[in-house]
Amino acid sequence: MSVDDIVARRARLLANLAENGVTDDKVLTAVARVPRELFIPPTFREHSYENTALPIGHGQTISQPQVVAQMTQALQLNDRMKVLEIGTGSGYQTAVLAYLCRRVYTIERHKPLLAEAELRLATLRLHNYTARHGDGTMGWPEQAPFDRIIVTAAADTEVPLPLLNQLTVGGIMVVPVARSPIDQRLLTVTRTIDGVEVEDLGPVRFVPLVSETLEPSSPQSVAKALSRLSQPRR
Repeated sequence: MSVDDIVARRARLLANLAENGVTDDKVLTAVARVPRELFIPPTFREHSYENTALPIGHGQTISQPQVVAQMTQALQLNDRMKVLEIGTGSGYQTAVLAYLCRRVYTIERHKPLLAEAELRLATLRLHNYTARHGDGTMGWPEQAPFDRIIVTAAADTEVPLPLLNQLTVGGIMVVPVARSPIDQRLLTVTRTIDGVEVEDLGPVRFVPLVSETLEPSSPQSVAKALSRLSQPRR
């Protein structure tokens, strides 16, 4: 793709995002600043500015721009916030976040993906992030609490409680949850002084969130899992 072609395709994509509910100008500006083609394998680079998910290796994908923008908008970020990202992947979502918050802490379980993502972020001269290899379902306790948490893979049945415990009061987590093998829902979970508030943003499709530490979730509802945090504080 030529530079002019990239500029035209990016403009069409941004217009499409705006037409489909991404109304936060700061989010649109951040998406515009990140060259998506840098985060996509050469085989699929021609499709960089199509509104679609694409494979990046190791059974993982880069999310479609609509979902990236929607999740970012739901976080309600500002430049004073500390954000935890579960699933670095290609590093694309990390880069968008880095333009909007004070610091991103990002965890990836696939070492090769993490190494490639860090090279891309260095190319963009983004330095307000810290990355590590590990099990994202356990969060990053040493750096908690976080103002915001974003999970870029689908949790099995319930929101991982270690992540909820690492949110500040007033903090927001955006997380896809698989209620069944064919039904994933994107949730925003806001931690309040008395518990949590949950909003369903609609259906999505993500790769599964894999835990090397937690036992598989029991078949209980998300509401039941969240209720564990809903007891008044003493």
